[in-house]
Amino acid sequence: MLASRDRLCAVKAATALLVVKLMHTLVWALFAGLIVAIPVASLYGRHAIAAWSATVVAVEVLILAVNGFRCPLTAVAARYTDDRRDNFDIFLPQWLARHNKVIFGTLYLAGIAFSLARWALPAG
Repeated sequence: MLASRDRLCAVKAATALLVVKLMHTLVWALFAGLIVAIPVASLYGRHAIAAWSATVVAVEVLILAVNGFRCPLTAVAARYTDDRRDNFDIFLPQWLARHNKVIFGTLYLAGIAFSLARWALPAG
């Protein structure tokens, strides 16, 4: 009886971890898309879209800062596994999960700089 209860708990934990990883990956894809959209929108003169995208990402950065620069979903995923590899909580390659903040932080700041420059330049 105890072994079957342990297996059931393990299955529930694995299912919960899968759901958290899927959610985390979808949220990551949304923010990665917004970061890429900032300079692209600005390039096409859609500065309001660039500004809104930058603002939404800024809110996420604030959430990360409040949580010690860790996604809140990481703590949720940690409840269901002892694994602590860089990608234990998300469906990303380990190298990308490890360097995610540096890569996308740089792209975010560069996108904002590009957008500000495009906005400041006269049309034409």
